[in-house]
Amino acid sequence: MYRMRHFSAILILVPAVLVMVSPVSADGIIIPEPPICGPGPCPSPFPIAQLAIEYHHVRVKIEDQIVTTHVDQVFRNDNDWQIEGIYMFPIPVGATINEFVLWIDGEPVEGKVLTREEARQTYEDIVRTMRDPALLEYIDRGAVQASIFPIPPGGTRRIELEYTEVLTAESGLLHYRYPLNTEKFSTMPLEEVSISVKGESSVPIRALYSPSHEISIDREDDFEFLVGYEAYDVTPDKDFDLFFSIAEDEFGLNLISFRDRFSEEDGFFLLLAAPSVEVDPESSIAKDVILVLDRSGSMEGEKFQQAQEALQFILDHLNPEDRFNIIAFSTGATSYARSLRPASEAEDASRWVDSLSARGSTDINLALLEALAISGKERPTMIIFLTDGLPTVGVTDTVEIVENVQDNSPENVRLFAFGIGYDVDTFLLDTLAQSNHGATTYVTPDQAIDETVSGFYAKVNDPVLTNLGIDFGDVTVYDIYPEPLPDLFAGSQLILVGRYKGSGFETVTLTGEVNGELQEFRYPEQRFRSSGGGEFLPRLWATRKIGDLLNEVRLQGPEEELVDQIVRLSIRYGIITPYTSFLVTESNTFGEEAQETIVEDAFESMLAAPRVVTGMGAVERAAEQSKIMGADIAAELPQNSLDLIRLAGPNTFRSVEGVWIDTRFDPDSMQILSIPFLSEDYFKLAGSSEAISAALALGDKVIVVSGGIAYQIIGVDEEGDPVQIALPVVEDEESVIDPDLEISPSEDGFNFGCPGAALALGLMGIPVLKRKVRS
Repeated sequence: MYRMRHFSAILILVPAVLVMVSPVSADGIIIPEPPICGPGPCPSPFPIAQLAIEYHHVRVKIEDQIVTTHVDQVFRNDNDWQIEGIYMFPIPVGATINEFVLWIDGEPVEGKVLTREEARQTYEDIVRTMRDPALLEYIDRGAVQASIFPIPPGGTRRIELEYTEVLTAESGLLHYRYPLNTEKFSTMPLEEVSISVKGESSVPIRALYSPSHEISIDREDDFEFLVGYEAYDVTPDKDFDLFFSIAEDEFGLNLISFRDRFSEEDGFFLLLAAPSVEVDPESSIAKDVILVLDRSGSMEGEKFQQAQEALQFILDHLNPEDRFNIIAFSTGATSYARSLRPASEAEDASRWVDSLSARGSTDINLALLEALAISGKERPTMIIFLTDGLPTVGVTDTVEIVENVQDNSPENVRLFAFGIGYDVDTFLLDTLAQSNHGATTYVTPDQAIDETVSGFYAKVNDPVLTNLGIDFGDVTVYDIYPEPLPDLFAGSQLILVGRYKGSGFETVTLTGEVNGELQEFRYPEQRFRSSGGGEFLPRLWATRKIGDLLNEVRLQGPEEELVDQIVRLSIRYGIITPYTSFLVTESNTFGEEAQETIVEDAFESMLAAPRVVTGMGAVERAAEQSKIMGADIAAELPQNSLDLIRLAGPNTFRSVEGVWIDTRFDPDSMQILSIPFLSEDYFKLAGSSEAISAALALGDKVIVVSGGIAYQIIGVDEEGDPVQIALPVVEDEESVIDPDLEISPSEDGFNFGCPGAALALGLMGIPVLKRKVRS
């Protein structure tokens, strides 16, 4: 059976013979009318129709809370016959369109806004007729609808839609969504897609965050922003989400939370904290910067020249009240000055850096201890450490070097390491940085050292709040990432994720130091939801937690408890990385017994693997795991895994013998309720929650878990009778479906063989009868 696929707008071409249709290959679904064939009858079956999208541009303007979205897209008919039909644009959940205008090839056309109920009926009719559930994802949304003029063979239609909506603010946080999910309905990649969002506000804008796409952000002041996203030859598979906060306070703080209403699991939260992008010289925090430069012989040449230019950039951009010093090391160490110097001496120090040359060995221990010896305790202090090699003289044992630095490092020191090339010790650099509230950046041979270091320094040049602490009131939070909390810098933002117990509105308190004085900021009415919320949160939290666990295993060695968490989280949330590919490589991942076996195998494999801390493989692994730890977007599924793994709402599904199975499914312990595909109960189940409708949209054979019950969608024949109920699990697994089970339709619902299922469906408004089995 062909698959219907979707982009943000749906172009539905109403058919008389629906079996000849194929969905549009870009920004819509095409259900063509029978083509004009002549002379003589049309061939049967007729070739599948497809439309291509030449481009899809979205321009968004936000003025305070009023949003105007302009959509511009061009459909191209690559078929040998003309196509006409209906254009449908799904309205984002929660959005209310106040007005809209539609143009086709520059001419205004009449359209209609469908209510949720009207759009739902349209979607259900298409699903029933096409016997394809892909549109179920939009079953709870309204839509804009209009008739489309015929598109001749080889012709194009430019469709433009402009609509206005008003965003609601929740404790100063606003959420804009554009329906860009095309994976469900595209048969070929989009040639071009771009989204630009220009925002203006009469109230200062603080945080800007997209959990769905990597965006560019351009800001010149607190009252405007420009956000951009563009891609080519892509198949978008998720909507575009943008959160932004407004606040008169010096620091903006907002909370997004999520809890599955059908589960007893604890909730997930994301906290956004952002200061002004404008730096007030009067309130700027004075800092100390100590530059530690490797000048050993291996640095000679272009590397050393770029490193010198990086140091000169930092010296040129010191703030007036900053202090600094420079330590250059090889076999020994030499300093620009005996103590920290004022920023006014930066020009002299730049000439001193120019005079340096690279020669000798590498005494990392000596250099870092000298840097710590000249650091003060009254100011935030950054040690920026650049090296391209391993310790070769002095103390060369990495564990001893780490202990020496820890024993001599004041609490106010932040160590930022830059590993240049592949001959660095990743264990040493990462351990030093993480134990001193900093981070490691790896500069590969094809990257410019000066550009990397100067880009980093531009982000941390203006600290506005240090030694952060957060109190969440009476709600218990745990598994927070990042931990410890980083400092806040002008123009930056803290994106904190974690789990929580309980629910309700709480006052969140942010504390930190400004020029040595403790400051406190209180944010009332922050909502920890009892159900619903940001469905992106579970996978984002799991991405960061897995990154943290992988990092711990890499630096400290494998422990079975750590490996157990990595395996189970990666399977549950579909986190596929080079180090967590269990969902792809393992044939059976469902249930406690299967996952215990995977944990044992993974643990033994990690124990047997040699520990490599240097070389290209070690550097690439360290950089990748650091990226996972600090991810702002949940890990993307690799394109080559999409035949096996799919995401639907907050949940992950694995394909087994043509059935999409929820990774939470445990065949050994869960009750199973079978529901015939396209039955009335099937549509009631689809309408019970967004997560379930997204799961059912995966295909006509699905097992989805909700409230501890596994709902199995079973095939039906042309008369609507069930044709199979066997679970597609590994051969040695015992199915919990009763082999004597009867599934029979009735006027009041279906008879299911599953204790407790009637209660579960009853809560969703689906009528069921008691179990009926053969004796």
